[in-house]
Amino acid sequence: MVDWNLHIESNPDKLYGKPVIKGTRIPVDIILEKLANGDSMEDLLEAFPKLSNNDIYACLIFASDAIKNEIIYSRAS
Repeated sequence: MVDWNLHIESNPDKLYGKPVIKGTRIPVDIILEKLANGDSMEDLLEAFPKLSNNDIYACLIFASDAIKNEIIYSRAS
């Protein structure tokens, strides 16, 4: 499994601290949004030549870890 810590960083001097792919200014949320809108891994690798497959997997794992312990309350109907 990919360790997202090796691929993603958050630095206040880079994009106001948004999580980005290390060594780039590519924000994690852009990668997640593009995947959610149907872009394939190949599409992303072509659009962002500095990305690797593991960078994209790291974004998914990062998102999963970020919400893993969230408590979701359902709305009463």
